[in-house]
Amino acid sequence: MRLSFCGNDNASAYNISAGVLRNVCFVDALNLVPHVFLLFITFPILFIGWGSQSSKVQIHHNTWLHFPGHNLRWILTFTLLFVHVCEIAEGIVSDTQMKSRHLHLFLPAIMGFVAATVSIVYYHNIETSNFPKLLLALFLYWIMAFVTKTIKLVRYCQDGVPFSQLRFCITGIMVILYGLLMAVEINVIRVRRYVFFMNPQKVKPPEDLQDLGVRFLQPFVNLLSKATYWWMNTLIISAHKKPVDLKAIGKLPIAMRALTNYVCLKEAYEEQKKKVADQPNRSPSIWLAMYSAFGRPILLSSTFRYLADLLGFAGPLCISGIVQGFQNTTNNTNTTEKNPSNSYLSSEEFLRNVYVLAVLLFLALILQRTFLQASYYVTTETGINLRGALLAMIYNKILRLSTSNLSMGEMTLGQINNLVAIETNQLMWFLFLCPNLWAMPVQIIMGVILLYNLLGVSALVGAAVIVLLAPIQYFIATKLAEAQKSTLDYSTERLKKTNEILKGIKLLKLYAWEHIFCTSVEETRMKELTSLKTFALHTSLSIFMNAAIPIAAVLATFVTYAYTNVKPLQPAQAFASLSLFHILVTPLFLLSTVVRFAVKAIISVQKLNEFLLSDEIGDDSWRGGDSSVAYESCKKHTGLHTKAINRRQPLRYQLESYEQPTKKQTRPVEIDDIAIKVTNGYFSWGSGLATLSNINIRIPTGQMTMIVGQVGCGKSSLLLAILGEMQTLEGKVHWSNVNESEPSFEASRRNRYSVAYAAQKPWLLNATVEENIIFGSPFNKQRYKAVTDACSLQPDIDLLPFGDQTEIGERGINLSGGQRQRICVARALYQNTNIVFLDDPFSALDIHLSDHLMQEGILKFLQEDKRTLVLVTHKLQYLPHADWIIAMKDGMVLREGTLKDIQNKDVELYEHWKTLMNRQDQELEKDMEADQTTLERKTLRRAMYPRESKSQLEDEDEEEEEEEDEDDNMSTVLRLRTKMPWKTCWRYLTSGGFFLLFLMIFSKLLKHSVIVAIDYWLATWTSMDNANEVRNVDDTYHVAVFSILSGAGIVLCLITSLTVEWMGLTAAKNLHHNLLNKIILGPIRFFDMTPLGLILNRFSADTNIIDQHIPPTLESLTRSTLLCLSAIGMISYATPWFLVALVPLGIAFYFIQKYFRVASKDLQELDDSTQLPLLCHFSETAEGLTTIRAFRHEARFKQRMLELTDTNNIAYLFLSAANRWLEVRTDYLGACIVLTAAVTSITEGPNSGFVGLGLLYALTITNYLNWVVRNLADLEVQMGAVKKVHSFLNMESENYDGYLDPSQVPKDWPQEGEIKIENLCVRYENNLKPVLKHVKAYIKPGQKVGICGRTGSGKSSLSLAFFRMVDIFDGRIVIDGIDISKLPLHTLRSRLSIILQDPILFSGSIRFNLDPECKCTDDRLWEALEIAQLKNMVKSLPGGLDAMVTEGGENFSVGQRQLFCLARAFVRKSSILIMDEATASIDMATENILQKVVMTAFADRTVVTIAHRVSHILDANIVLVLSEGFLVECDTASNLLLKEDGLFTTLVKTHK
Repeated sequence: MRLSFCGNDNASAYNISAGVLRNVCFVDALNLVPHVFLLFITFPILFIGWGSQSSKVQIHHNTWLHFPGHNLRWILTFTLLFVHVCEIAEGIVSDTQMKSRHLHLFLPAIMGFVAATVSIVYYHNIETSNFPKLLLALFLYWIMAFVTKTIKLVRYCQDGVPFSQLRFCITGIMVILYGLLMAVEINVIRVRRYVFFMNPQKVKPPEDLQDLGVRFLQPFVNLLSKATYWWMNTLIISAHKKPVDLKAIGKLPIAMRALTNYVCLKEAYEEQKKKVADQPNRSPSIWLAMYSAFGRPILLSSTFRYLADLLGFAGPLCISGIVQGFQNTTNNTNTTEKNPSNSYLSSEEFLRNVYVLAVLLFLALILQRTFLQASYYVTTETGINLRGALLAMIYNKILRLSTSNLSMGEMTLGQINNLVAIETNQLMWFLFLCPNLWAMPVQIIMGVILLYNLLGVSALVGAAVIVLLAPIQYFIATKLAEAQKSTLDYSTERLKKTNEILKGIKLLKLYAWEHIFCTSVEETRMKELTSLKTFALHTSLSIFMNAAIPIAAVLATFVTYAYTNVKPLQPAQAFASLSLFHILVTPLFLLSTVVRFAVKAIISVQKLNEFLLSDEIGDDSWRGGDSSVAYESCKKHTGLHTKAINRRQPLRYQLESYEQPTKKQTRPVEIDDIAIKVTNGYFSWGSGLATLSNINIRIPTGQMTMIVGQVGCGKSSLLLAILGEMQTLEGKVHWSNVNESEPSFEASRRNRYSVAYAAQKPWLLNATVEENIIFGSPFNKQRYKAVTDACSLQPDIDLLPFGDQTEIGERGINLSGGQRQRICVARALYQNTNIVFLDDPFSALDIHLSDHLMQEGILKFLQEDKRTLVLVTHKLQYLPHADWIIAMKDGMVLREGTLKDIQNKDVELYEHWKTLMNRQDQELEKDMEADQTTLERKTLRRAMYPRESKSQLEDEDEEEEEEEDEDDNMSTVLRLRTKMPWKTCWRYLTSGGFFLLFLMIFSKLLKHSVIVAIDYWLATWTSMDNANEVRNVDDTYHVAVFSILSGAGIVLCLITSLTVEWMGLTAAKNLHHNLLNKIILGPIRFFDMTPLGLILNRFSADTNIIDQHIPPTLESLTRSTLLCLSAIGMISYATPWFLVALVPLGIAFYFIQKYFRVASKDLQELDDSTQLPLLCHFSETAEGLTTIRAFRHEARFKQRMLELTDTNNIAYLFLSAANRWLEVRTDYLGACIVLTAAVTSITEGPNSGFVGLGLLYALTITNYLNWVVRNLADLEVQMGAVKKVHSFLNMESENYDGYLDPSQVPKDWPQEGEIKIENLCVRYENNLKPVLKHVKAYIKPGQKVGICGRTGSGKSSLSLAFFRMVDIFDGRIVIDGIDISKLPLHTLRSRLSIILQDPILFSGSIRFNLDPECKCTDDRLWEALEIAQLKNMVKSLPGGLDAMVTEGGENFSVGQRQLFCLARAFVRKSSILIMDEATASIDMATENILQKVVMTAFADRTVVTIAHRVSHILDANIVLVLSEGFLVECDTASNLLLKEDGLFTTLVKTHK
């Protein structure tokens, strides 16, 4: 058949006798003109543009801006393209009904489609290069197109073409579209004035884009890029080359920053407050505030959601149409040919065409998915904005919280942390899900109506099944939440126990008690597993309900239909209703979740409201306020309180002089000599009862005021009252105004009202040491050095791995109390403020440091600066240094004045002080011996030492097989980043046991086969030739098979969901059990090398992931993968040609998932890692409120909070944008699969049933494709936990078996306590240097031996060698004739006793601490306690031996703890006792008790003492002196002292 434009089957085609415009063909040709014109003009411009643009691949931020009507233009163009597609389709369908080809029916439409596409590409390029003059070409095109289309429409009207004809409708719509586009173009000219006007308007791009730091472009790109997240491509592809970091994701756009949203929400909330101001019992509604601040985007999102839901129903309708059409075409093949002159199609005929329906289905799917993702994105963005605003609101409230609220326990830190971590997230999640609340009911109602239309009454039966089973879903969901809560309680308890084990691991090993404690953890773990079982059961029930409800509903419907309807079931009905049931199940399943979240959100809002309405601190404008006011108020009271103060000599004030007003009026300037004064002050902690009463004090400027008094007399409260932290019941606090005589008025003003304050309980930021000291002030090296020296911090800083750049605080390195306190004092000294408040800075410091701080820091550093200092202290020996003393008692001021005044006036008080001072001096003598600081430093060094050694265990990112490939080039890194950790997955799956693994795989495959079989059976049943005679018999048979298959499917759903969860539980159980046993049996060196937090992480976060997160992910992954595979298999079975089309789609899918997984993992990590600092910042602010407010640093902390919130939000935004990127792409791929499946099955399909089946399955693929990728990505992240746990499982254990059987060792060995050390060499690990070299010694039974030497000489290593805690690689130790290396470890360690330097107690009863094995009688325990001088104290406790010990023994003093350790060693009646620096951390009194006990109670036992101070071992029978691992001297102490140049002699001299 020859081609011709007007067709060659009609002679009159080229006839123009009736006028040119009366010829249809000519009018169509005329329509080609504008399109060709546009292509001719724009192509050269575009090519020139592309040529120059190749240099600038990145869009230029500085020229990037939307022209007016930007979005409208995109929408109109998309509509135009759609109409063009309809026109092409209409043309082609009409053409198929002609005898010859009529190109004029569809060629102009095709050209129009091309032209429309070019127009938008052209527009986009003009817009990005901001060159509006070139838009004229488009303007002309729209005019021409409008004119030619109008001509065509007029021609149709003249010919009297009816409105029902499709071509008439299309032409009419096009005229409207071209007209609108013309209007948009005119509007651009009107606004931008680029042509026809003298002065074109200059426009700048949005502020965000001028800032190159903004990388989140969603708000700025064009509509197409917005809908498909095209702008994300660069990020996702670059993630492949190098990890995504915070720099790569840049800053948040201004509109999304926490501050912007905070202002919105705050204004809305204030509005609500105004509304309820006159109604005292109503509280302002946060809901309304949130609605007025964020209502619009929610409405937008809901609109998108409704559109998507309505388009979702296109699927079932198109399936029904296609199957119906297919059936009709197969039944009647003859088609009628049309007369060319009457070549108009009606809309119905058009929509009956199967191919048209397939294309429509494809377009509907694409649109539906685009709208759905848009709706998700808008809610996510709004949710993130809301969370930012709420966090800022909460933070601002925290900064204004009244201190009494926090201290009286009305608002605990835990509650605040919950608000930040849980409630804000609940609200954010609620926002994500809230469009579902009103979209789902509509979706359900629509679905039921359509079902009713298809199947009549029987549809309602199916719907009823679904609706009735929905409440059960809700019930299961609530049960799940409960199970999760109880699991959490048990795991917290298990972690506490694990933490105790790890902290005391050395002691447990030395006493051979590991297994006792291990079983206790295992018991808690069993409880936790029981509650995990209920959790797993409910999870699997929920999964089962999800899978089984649609099967049950379909079964009920079709069985009812078969028995109630006369007409047999048609394939069109069957498959359309099947796909409707699939649509219906999702909202019903989600509804329970959404309702649960709504309930949670309501509770969260209540909590938030309570918090936002709680008491605030009084407005302290007096401190930062107008100085003249303060000045006036001082003038009023000048008579009472001011006298010129001579700074050189302390004032001899008499108290009486206060009573009579002074004769001389003072000059105003001298007021400045009093910095602060309180008149007639009554202050309370919010209870209404005055804690401080009748306070009248003054604090002289530039001098040192000391506040003294007993514990709890209100000294700290007085400082806080002055700072305005307490409620003022009556009276005033006056701060003097600025000293005008100072030259730099501004400089003095700046820090004037900020007070450098060091609280009693040290408060550190999670920051470096330097940042903690500087605290936001400018860095001044000289000043910094002076301050660190004054606080003697330098030696401590030198111990830290990165000096003063080391992170300290909650997440950083744990410092001791004294070190923390010194840092806080240093912070107060460093600040450039006029007033310094130090609250008991000496409490945690030993005497040397206190003296040094007093001399260097306070007397020198502060007094030189002429700063006003208020010092609260218990150390009365410093009173002589004070310029002014305030003595307090029971919340009142007892005395005020100089020391001389008090000596003269209150002799009694002065004498009382004197006796106290003497007592303190005596303590001093004792204290000079015990140097607490060196001890603290030693602890710090011990904590730091492992960190410096390479943490070889933590090289988690190194794959095991990486060893042979050492070169760390980019390609290997990339390979690792894109590779799924299959090896780890296999390890995880097998750790659940092979039987369960096999059962899981088998039941999964069986279940999916059955589900496919159900649908297959339905296809054969419905597409049979419906001969009426055999109907009843056949139907019964069909229904029976169908019911049996459905029943089997439902049962299998239950079995599979249970096996997956069961396997997950078994794997979790085994992994934790192996991990715990491995860790507990690990060598002591491992615990020195690995930070405690790291090991704990394996037991907390990683175990939690393995317990609760991997099983559902695995279930979801296997389910969606198998669904997709079975769907592809089914379609390919129906139409093998589909496989050909599948290849390119498969390749596309592979690359999408590969790129996405890498980027998603990075973004996930960024989101996690930016969340922690934010939460910490909140909790540390709440803890350090008084300090922040005293320093006046609220603004700086707010700024930091906003930065942290924005950083976390941008990470989260990018993560959700990446998810949208993936879903849009997989959805489009799914739509392509549907299109290919539809087209191939229409052309090749065997019968209508299989066409329906193929389409149904193609539709399910679209739902599950993105789940496959999402779950893969999640699983990859979660497998990291399994990998980390495995890295510990490969560790070497200690060798617990000896050559001798425990039964061969005598029961009472070692009886005598004789020790021979023969040529002993010891090292910590076989790759390290020896720490003891060739030590030889002989210790007789019952001797008292002292071992001494400098630090690092190997003293402690020798004590560990007795227990084989270290590697003895040469020589041996023989105890009572048995070589200890032949003994089983447990036997050896359980027969010796040791007292360690750090006293360690465990939480439990006192009995448990002394004898965890429960072997001894009570008498034996009391005897031990009596020996340790603890009997009376324990008797006085409630419960005696069963009295509880808190974690770490915190409820006993250090000395008492050490005595308990002594009693513990005595309970174990061993003839050898080793004391490893046991007296280092206790006071003199306890130490004397210890020495006595050792001499008496252990008289007949061998005691080896490792000396902390040489003086302890002067009376030992024999002394071993070690140096650098060699034994250098060995004799009695008296003999050794005779050697003048001996090491022992020097040690004694230096230590005495």
